[in-house]
Amino acid sequence: MGFIDDRKRHIAELETERAVLVGLITPQQDEAKSREYLDELEFLATTAGAVTVKRFTQRMDAPNRATYVGKGKLEEIAAFVGASDIALVVFDDDLSPKQVANIERELKVKVLDRTTLILDIFAKRAQTANAKMQVELAQYQYLLPRLTGMWTHLERQRGGIGMRGPGEAQIETDRRIIKTKIALLRQRLAEWDRQKVIQRRNRGKLTRVALVGYTNVGKSTLMNVLSKSEVFAEDRLFATLDTTVRKVVIDNLPFLLTDTVGFIRKLPTHLVESFKTTLDEVRDSDLLVHVVDISHPQFEEQIDVVTRTLQDVCEAADKPVIMVFNKVDKFSHVPKDEDDLTPRSRENIPLEELQQTWMARLEGNCVFVSARTGAGIDSLKAMLYDHARRIHAERYPYNDFLFQHYDDL
Repeated sequence: MGFIDDRKRHIAELETERAVLVGLITPQQDEAKSREYLDELEFLATTAGAVTVKRFTQRMDAPNRATYVGKGKLEEIAAFVGASDIALVVFDDDLSPKQVANIERELKVKVLDRTTLILDIFAKRAQTANAKMQVELAQYQYLLPRLTGMWTHLERQRGGIGMRGPGEAQIETDRRIIKTKIALLRQRLAEWDRQKVIQRRNRGKLTRVALVGYTNVGKSTLMNVLSKSEVFAEDRLFATLDTTVRKVVIDNLPFLLTDTVGFIRKLPTHLVESFKTTLDEVRDSDLLVHVVDISHPQFEEQIDVVTRTLQDVCEAADKPVIMVFNKVDKFSHVPKDEDDLTPRSRENIPLEELQQTWMARLEGNCVFVSARTGAGIDSLKAMLYDHARRIHAERYPYNDFLFQHYDDL
């Protein structure tokens, strides 16, 4: 029996859990940023199968080491939980085992942090054996340094969100056993990676293009449009965990297009690193297509998150990048009144101005599209063709000469 217990998953899917979200407003995270993070946390909770009933926030210089929030706020949360049939309280930051134990003692319901919720979604979304092993490895790596103080609630038989982990009848969370499991999973994934390396070699020297981006920006939908395939796509976070590769041909020029797992803020590095197959596809690619949800109010911050992840984890900072601003059909802005003297916000900027700004900033190396309606797709194909042909010409200069002078031969 592994991490993904079919019986617990079945129970969890039959029952929708009512949840409460908790976040902080700090000097490093103002009220607007906290609200944005909680919006994303609510989307994560919805993806996991929960219904968010209420949010709680508190202004603090730093999280309370014992209970994350202050004593009065915790009592306020406890009163609401007790009166509202709440089954789950989710905190927007990682909690220590001590914090979890103290908070559970006060609230008397299941307590999760952001990382545990993401791990649960990964466990729910994993379909292939490889993805399941990667998720299981990430769960054990997350659990290992948190063993102290976690014995009592890990040995309980509890289902539902956040409990698709090692909550089995006998205690298997002994440090030695977990280390053995981690070593075994790493060995199995290494064997899988060796098979993937052989597969990549067998693909020949075709140009490789990787779709990267924040989660839920439309990478899989764009993959379907470009490759005319049916990769699973859904308006949910982390809808795709498995790496998918398709052959795409534009004007008789073939290249390989890879759909990769999306990134997200506050995503632990070890969780990203567990998806080595995806990272290898990014590292081995010749061109990155960075897909951005232009309709998202914080799309620029999402760009920064993906860029940092590519630099720090994927070692792909030096690769050429095409920026694809997707979902132009969902873009909206609120024009400012002429007598409004307050500074403009992102919501006040029209799409045309954003297009001109980013075109100038990226020297034209970007395109604005809607994968859903097809707007701008021809421009994207032309840009992909130009980049793929340039890469092909560098790799096979003689073939490119024949390609250019085909009509003269």
